[in-house]
Amino acid sequence: MSVPLTQTVTSDPRPWRRRLSPRAIVTTYLGHADVIVNGDRPWDIRVHDDRFYRRVLLNGSLALGETYMDRQWDCVDLPELIFRILCWRQTGGRRLAHAGLPHLTTLLKRGVLNLQSRPRAKEVISAHYDLHPALFEAMLGETMAYTCGYWPRATTLDEAQRDKLDLVCRKLRLEPCHRVLDLGCGFGSFSRHAAAHYGATVVGVNLSRVQTTYARAFCSGLPVELHECDYRDVGTYFRGERFDRVVSIGMFEAVGRRNFREYMRIVHAVLKPDGCWLLHTIGDEECSADPFSMRYIFPNGELPSLDQIVRAARGLFRIEDVHNFGGDYVPTLESWRERFQARWPEIRLLDRDTFTDRFFRMWTYFLACASGAFRARNIQLWQIVMSSGGLAGYRSVR
Repeated sequence: MSVPLTQTVTSDPRPWRRRLSPRAIVTTYLGHADVIVNGDRPWDIRVHDDRFYRRVLLNGSLALGETYMDRQWDCVDLPELIFRILCWRQTGGRRLAHAGLPHLTTLLKRGVLNLQSRPRAKEVISAHYDLHPALFEAMLGETMAYTCGYWPRATTLDEAQRDKLDLVCRKLRLEPCHRVLDLGCGFGSFSRHAAAHYGATVVGVNLSRVQTTYARAFCSGLPVELHECDYRDVGTYFRGERFDRVVSIGMFEAVGRRNFREYMRIVHAVLKPDGCWLLHTIGDEECSADPFSMRYIFPNGELPSLDQIVRAARGLFRIEDVHNFGGDYVPTLESWRERFQARWPEIRLLDRDTFTDRFFRMWTYFLACASGAFRARNIQLWQIVMSSGGLAGYRSVR
């Protein structure tokens, strides 16, 4: 029986090429996470440019973010999309997720280099923390706290942040007579709260000139002393007088695995023998660094694992309490994202060269990814209380 000429022309003699095309592979990958390309559900993606498929196939999560920034695809509910992808990756897709070149390059860099050496530590400051403070004012609310809020009773972002700051003070058993070191003090949110509400004297350390200048004004009139320096410049802020308490809120992610032990030694050296300190940090199971975040948001950042923290503290501190409330980062991030998007028209007027449409999509994607990751429990948020010699009768505070 002869085959009609028209059938011969229209039939593909090599159907495997369609099955192995970038479009087919990426579509299949997303399908495992119950994400339909050009579907009509809020978490489905709408592809506007077919180059999206090849870029994502070659460069994984880095390209997923970059193609979003380049408007090659859109999604109504970005956090839900990321949540679904991560949930699948944590079960059947982990090996595929770690196969991309950017991920392998990131692993190699972290294995060979000290990504948080003194010169490299300034890279994240320039790229992120030295952005115009008005961006953060619009996003963070009245406390200017750029870390997870505490939501058991709070109904607003400002309430959640005040409750978090108060939680830290109560965990530290903070008293008016205490002298406190705030490592990586940010815009001064904790320093201000501890001084204003607990009568403590606070010394803050920050490598960002923009944030330190802001914090000095934010803490004006309070017993708060601020230093623009690296945390390793101990002599600048220590000067031979040990601290009753130390806090590190949202800084340890920028310390790097090669410096974890040194960080602990510095805290041990400046803390009184009967003192205690609190470490507030994002972390995960494998001390990870996402290629997109490394390139665009937090250069050289590295999330610690819980066992790395324990090993770094061994022989220096006793761990008094470990509290995981990573789920509270979801409403925190959603509040930040809503505020950022609502205030974007005025934010972009501050610096049109920096706050471009591409920046808007980058920042929107970053906040959505973080929200999806915390919801999927892909990353955690820990508060760990440690003491130099043990605290008699210490009880957990929640």
